[in-house]
Amino acid sequence: MKWLLLLSLLALSECVIVKVPLFKKKSLRQNLIEHGLLEDFLKTHSLNPASKYFPNQDATMIAAQPLENYMDMEYFGTIGIGTPPQEFTVIFDTGSSNLWVPSVYCNSPACANHNRFNPQQSSTYQATSQPVSIAYGTGSMTGILGYDTVQVGGVADTNQIFGLSETEPGSFLYYAPFDGILGLAYPQISASGATPVFDNMWNEGLVSQDLFSVYLSGNDQSGSVVMFGGIDSSYYTGNLNWVPVSVEGYWQITVDSITMNGESIACNGGCEAIVDTGTSLLSGPTNAIANIQNDIGASQNSYGQMVISCSAINELPDIVFTINGYEYPLPASAYILQNQQGCVSGLQGMNLPTSSGELWILGDVFIRQYFAVFDRANNQVGLAPVA
Repeated sequence: MKWLLLLSLLALSECVIVKVPLFKKKSLRQNLIEHGLLEDFLKTHSLNPASKYFPNQDATMIAAQPLENYMDMEYFGTIGIGTPPQEFTVIFDTGSSNLWVPSVYCNSPACANHNRFNPQQSSTYQATSQPVSIAYGTGSMTGILGYDTVQVGGVADTNQIFGLSETEPGSFLYYAPFDGILGLAYPQISASGATPVFDNMWNEGLVSQDLFSVYLSGNDQSGSVVMFGGIDSSYYTGNLNWVPVSVEGYWQITVDSITMNGESIACNGGCEAIVDTGTSLLSGPTNAIANIQNDIGASQNSYGQMVISCSAINELPDIVFTINGYEYPLPASAYILQNQQGCVSGLQGMNLPTSSGELWILGDVFIRQYFAVFDRANNQVGLAPVA
């Protein structure tokens, strides 16, 4: 079960921090962003630095999928399913494992205002009678499984199993700015045992390494990307620090401690966390998060939001996550979110009990600060500060 997928209707303000390094040329990525060319570049160029030495090698051994940053709350990209491809926007979600999209078999209001897959318009679709049901923290779907070609990151992932929704109850998915979800967690948590997209891509030899990496932009800027099969060092500074996966299901890791001003504020003696691109905020056990909210001066308003003075951004200390011996500080500018009405906390309490204890969720609030590599070959997560 995917624990939490948040959608906020907060209209985030344009708060752009411009950093001007001395005597340093702009990176290729920065120049492409400023000229609006990054998305086209990612669609047409391999990011494999060794590709120049193998001119006859397939240039799609790294599949780069551009992502749209929706108000710093959701990151989704466009894929194609079928022959000819039918386009859908999907969340690339490391906290779940299934691919599904709305279908013409669905009459729920959430399907009526989103793109719907029509099997009869695809010459490569293969039907099954196998049902699928997926529950998320803020929505659910039921439907059937089918096989077809999925265009993702510029490559054709053939014979990919996916869900065709027949029901999408509730209001969350109705208001969602995306059509469906593409899960990137381990196959162990895939509903109905469906093979995840990345597993199928690797099995078909579409990527050169059994890993993928994610960069999430901040301040509502463009440039977010998920790279299947490779790592681009221009997205981060320093070295990647590798953290073993503690449980193969979600991308679950062990956190040593959580501190502020050198004092423990949660996670005494260690705790478990998942690195989850499909969760907007940073989530933890309700009591622990309530204590942190109190420490940073956040209070609940009439809409249930934890509001805080915007001036606190310049005053509050970092929240420091120590993971596998390395410190990962989250500055107040990361865990306090600015919007047109003011500022709100980017922390949320939720009790997620597992056999290994209560889970923390290192969502987009965390990943915007740290480039993340999800290494299936070695069952580890690599983290480094974003460039």
